[in-house]
Amino acid sequence: MPTPLIALERQADSAVVRVSGDWLLQNLASLAPAPLPALPTGGAVLDGADLAALDTSGALRLLEIMGDAGADPQQITQINFSAAHSAVFELVLRNFTDSMAATPPARRSMLAHIGRVSLQTWQHVRGTVGFVGILSYQMLQLMRHPGAFRGKEFVAQVEAVFVNAIPLAFIMMFLMGVVFAYLLGIQAEQYGASIFVVDGVALAMSREMSPVIVAILVAGRSGAAMTAQIGAMKVNDEIDAISVLGLSPYNVLVVPRILALLLALPLLVFIGDIAGILGGMLVAERQLAIGASAFIARLDQVLPTQTVLQGLVKAPVFALFIGVIACRMGLGVARDARSVGANTTSTVVQSIVAVIIINALFAVAFVELGF
Repeated sequence: MPTPLIALERQADSAVVRVSGDWLLQNLASLAPAPLPALPTGGAVLDGADLAALDTSGALRLLEIMGDAGADPQQITQINFSAAHSAVFELVLRNFTDSMAATPPARRSMLAHIGRVSLQTWQHVRGTVGFVGILSYQMLQLMRHPGAFRGKEFVAQVEAVFVNAIPLAFIMMFLMGVVFAYLLGIQAEQYGASIFVVDGVALAMSREMSPVIVAILVAGRSGAAMTAQIGAMKVNDEIDAISVLGLSPYNVLVVPRILALLLALPLLVFIGDIAGILGGMLVAERQLAIGASAFIARLDQVLPTQTVLQGLVKAPVFALFIGVIACRMGLGVARDARSVGANTTSTVVQSIVAVIIINALFAVAFVELGF
């Protein structure tokens, strides 16, 4: 198969570029890196008398070479081209010129930007409402037909969401208790009110810090994992396969995950309460000389069961929102890896914002109800 060659012959008023050989895709690697010197200003003549074969890749490479040498593609004159070669060259030249045309960047006004964001928000809200409606219907169907419940998947999710998260939740809340008691103890010790460190640690951990921080931990750990798992299944067409088998993706994937979160989060919050109080007890004994027996006796006086229950009541609500957001974003993944990453990030952000807003609403509601 003849090697593609290109050479420049300078004439008085123009430059003639002669091409020969087979200008086919499989032969283009043999071309020199810079096969042409600079062409003179003006039109260039392209002579194809010795051209044996030409395909679109060869024509494109030929145009690129002449363009790099300074020729204007619109001013190239073809001579001695066969009808077939000329048709291929003209086709590539026409599309090459269109592709080189610079498209001015679109400028959107602030009003257009607000409208686009509003439309995206409305579509997201509408999709979430539809997801909740389908999920509610599937839950009702499961109540009518309990045998369709995926028990093994539920147990696997409980293990992933609850059992595997116990060490992390315990260590995190233990350290939070240590830090909170240490900082509070520095101030209380100045006024001889060290014993009130027990009050601060117990009330803060059980009512606010443990529910919120554990919920954020679960959102970043389990919520993101759920979105990534379901999104990857959608990319690999596994969700379509579930539907083809006559099963509901909601029953198989969504319901077990949400129920696992509803069970796991209150238990993790309770473990966080204990860990935070143990951290505070450690600091109280080492820094403030408050022994474990004195700490527990004071704890029994200042920590009513109602306060602990207020923190535990928040946990199922947090879990429901985290589960709905995570599964909704997972099923909303497009069929590409970039969408999986974007939706996973969105799950974490939405879940954290939802936890903070819901916690604020609970705080207002508890005050208004006199709790």
